[in-house]
Amino acid sequence: MSTSLPIIIPKEQVILKFSPSNPPVQVIKSGSTITFETCDCFSNLIQKEDQLFSSVGWDKINPATGPLFVEGAEPGDVLKVEILKINIADQGVMTAAPKFGVFGDLLEEEKTKVFRIKDGKVLFNERIQIPVRPMIGVIGTAPANEEIPTGTPGQHGGNMDCKRIVEGATLYLPVHVPGALLSMGDLHAVMGDGEVLICGLEIPGEVTIRVSAIKDKILPLPMLREGDHLMAIASAETVDLAAKQATIQMHSFLTNELGMEFNEAAMLLSLVGDLRICQVVDPLMTVRMELPLSVLEDYHYKLV
Repeated sequence: MSTSLPIIIPKEQVILKFSPSNPPVQVIKSGSTITFETCDCFSNLIQKEDQLFSSVGWDKINPATGPLFVEGAEPGDVLKVEILKINIADQGVMTAAPKFGVFGDLLEEEKTKVFRIKDGKVLFNERIQIPVRPMIGVIGTAPANEEIPTGTPGQHGGNMDCKRIVEGATLYLPVHVPGALLSMGDLHAVMGDGEVLICGLEIPGEVTIRVSAIKDKILPLPMLREGDHLMAIASAETVDLAAKQATIQMHSFLTNELGMEFNEAAMLLSLVGDLRICQVVDPLMTVRMELPLSVLEDYHYKLV
């Protein structure tokens, strides 16, 4: 009886821009399973507390492992990414730096903190232990005709820093080029909505996914299913604009996929839809609109 070896993309195979010209480092068939090894957002260059954010060059920030070429994925398809497993290291780092994040104008000096993880909890200080909830900060496909830095979110996905992109979630991304060219990185052991400092608990790890090309389906992308919610994710120059865009994307799903009338869909979102901030520290702000999956069940709608 023959057994196939797991397919792994090593952490040394990284990009710093999502681009249609990036050569794929691995090719798999639609429906296959693969593991991405990932560095942290500092390329694993900060290991001690005397190593500061400024010591890491911008050519080393937010590396994303990949890209992966998915056979059969063509422009116009939807790429379905099922997150099967996230493994993380036993320590992570955070940095604070002037001019970055919500506190950037208040910070006077850089600081790095290394946090150990034990028994599934971050040892924050002698009093506080925080349960880990590993998530993927950067995950996306190549845009059609441009290069987008891995630190910037957008319609292609990218640095969305959405804390609901966790083990067990399913993320739907656009396919703009043959093969989709999927890349990911920037894992966090845990992160709050907003990522207000400039980072979560940055940590290396491994992500195992099953990836499939979905034909003849139009969804407002990126879209995420996790727990009891379906989420439309949007990024824009301001939180206000991102919130409006995410809401309109979910509204279009209700009208186009469930067949709801315009005003009815708007009323429903005002009653059961929840706007949540993903992050406010990247070049674009990211917001998600959450809809209870029970609405889909009421309409006997099955998401692909």
